[in-house]
Amino acid sequence: MASLSVAIAFSVRLLLVLLFLPFSALDKILNFRGAVGQAREAVHATAPATVLILIGLGVEIGMSLCILTGVADRAAAFVLAGYCGVTALLWKQFWVPGDFWAGGKGRALFWDFLKNFALAGGFLLITFGTGAGTVQDFLADPLGSTHPYAIADRARP
Repeated sequence: MASLSVAIAFSVRLLLVLLFLPFSALDKILNFRGAVGQAREAVHATAPATVLILIGLGVEIGMSLCILTGVADRAAAFVLAGYCGVTALLWKQFWVPGDFWAGGKGRALFWDFLKNFALAGGFLLITFGTGAGTVQDFLADPLGSTHPYAIADRARP
């Protein structure tokens, strides 16, 4: 039963980071020029766009690995939640096309925008837990681990 619990805990975390590691990170590596081109839409210059893509690559790989291994996973999840919010604001600007009510590109971007924030909410669950007491745990030790694969001894009723 313990190995099933660990497998489920790992699988849930894997599902949460799967978008970033390997898919988005691999896409940035294999299509680096295209990724920089997309980043230029937000910053309009190649050098800052390249820096943004490299930072994004580091965040996607590094923070995902922290979440999967449980090393400083709360801080990593907090960073990825912020990353989801920032990327939504920079690249999912549903208000720009002006065709939201007509069902055009703006409407599709709106759903992507909301998905980014929903994903951020999932990461914030790792960061803060599900109760008010667990928020204090994070504030007391932001770089601590949630020890996601530890099996606690529980007294059976």
